[in-house]
Amino acid sequence: MWKAGFKWMFLIVGTMIGAGYASGRELWQFFGHESGLAILLFTILFSVSCYVVLQISYKSQSTHYLPVLQMIVGKKLSFLYDGMIIVYLFTTTVIMLAGSGATWHAFSFPDWWGITAIVLPLIAVFIWDIKGVLSLNSFILPLLITGLLATLLIFSFHQQLSFIPDISKQRNWTAAFPFTALNILPLIAVLGAIGNEMKGRGEIWIASVGSGVVLGVISYVYNNSLVQISEEVLLYEIPLFAILKSYPYIMFLFISVLLWLAIFTTAVSGTLGLVTRVRDKLHYPLWVLATILVLLMVPLTRIGFSTLIEYLYPLYGVLNLYVLSCIIVYPIVNRYKIE
Repeated sequence: MWKAGFKWMFLIVGTMIGAGYASGRELWQFFGHESGLAILLFTILFSVSCYVVLQISYKSQSTHYLPVLQMIVGKKLSFLYDGMIIVYLFTTTVIMLAGSGATWHAFSFPDWWGITAIVLPLIAVFIWDIKGVLSLNSFILPLLITGLLATLLIFSFHQQLSFIPDISKQRNWTAAFPFTALNILPLIAVLGAIGNEMKGRGEIWIASVGSGVVLGVISYVYNNSLVQISEEVLLYEIPLFAILKSYPYIMFLFISVLLWLAIFTTAVSGTLGLVTRVRDKLHYPLWVLATILVLLMVPLTRIGFSTLIEYLYPLYGVLNLYVLSCIIVYPIVNRYKIE
């Protein structure tokens, strides 16, 4: 139970911690000053959302997200949100590819080197189907979480930052809702593909609570660090590099590798949601479907990493508020169907 629970937890965290999140750009877009309460609310909302989606996925024994989506928003609206999920996963995976290019560009390499470096292993991992994705996350995510959190804590202690928020100044608490909503669609898409892989409710609790706590802690420490250098954040396409500017080059290199791994795991999760959705209609191996999708994405990476996040993420956050509200009320409306 514990092993399976952590496996799903890493899948959830891997879906969340991508180019936008790990770079700090996504957190700064929604949070910033006076956001301690907002991050606490996000932790609770995210854990509840994971629990509900996993329960529905487990009960329906789903192999892709459409049955789960239909139970959450109904069959009529599921057609609309099915299209939104496809567009969302496609565009956010484009953001991951662009993020890889931006990371390599920080070392004075051409963007296309970074894009090529993520495209090839992204296709290769699907040769082993879904098991390949799960094995990848179980290996990479503990390293990624430990490295990112350790870096932020070292920075916080070095700068003597306080971790206690000013309770009287929490005017940004409403940011929790669009930020959680932003991440609902990929959550449904990825967790809807593993319903037939789950064995019991115990692992659902571990995955839900564990992923919420991990992301809540990292989000708070990360945002607290960015607030201290708020004037410099605007000068960097990847805010994490503003934190690292006074670190030794070897540290900069290490965190850049972690950032790239975060980008890669989210690109894999996004592609997983897409290929599992279409494989019932297109009877090809997952790696063939992944190849076709990635080749369609590459030309769109020219738009730019920060530009894509600046405009697309807030838009998705607002559009997904209805889905978030449906997930929150689902256990109440269907109290005899979900335990």
